Amino acid sequence: MDTPFGFMAFLGVASLMGVIVSHVIVLFDFIEEARERGAPLVEALLDAGIVRLRPVLITVAATVFALFPLASHGGPLWEPLCYVQIGGLTLATFITLLLVPVIYAIFVLDLKIVRWEAGGNGETERADRPRQEGG
Repeated sequence: MDTPFGFMAFLGVASLMGVIVSHVIVLFDFIEEARERGAPLVEALLDAGIVRLRPVLITVAATVFALFPLASHGGPLWEPLCYVQIGGLTLATFITLLLVPVIYAIFVLDLKIVRWEAGGNGETERADRPRQEGG
């Protein structure tokens, strides 16, 4: 965009990371809630993406739309911050909604780092029963 990458652009990157991380956390929370309910993995990933699609798109669109006047008439101080925010939010929205569920599925299916039990979570069922001492 032919603007210098100075402090304001770096400030835009720092604030952009906060917004992206909050979107990812909310998406993971929806996926984990579906896991606790015993939903199948694919259904949980699709439902989380669909449920979060509208709020994320509205938030990003409103922010990007509001930054355009400041980017075009804000002067050399605000232009770099606005360009970083506009480009970063636009790109990160698609990465968040597409790449994060794919990475989550890789952790479950391929790497087996996250254990997924479809049809109910055995840990919550065991927690409800009283412990028996001795063997």
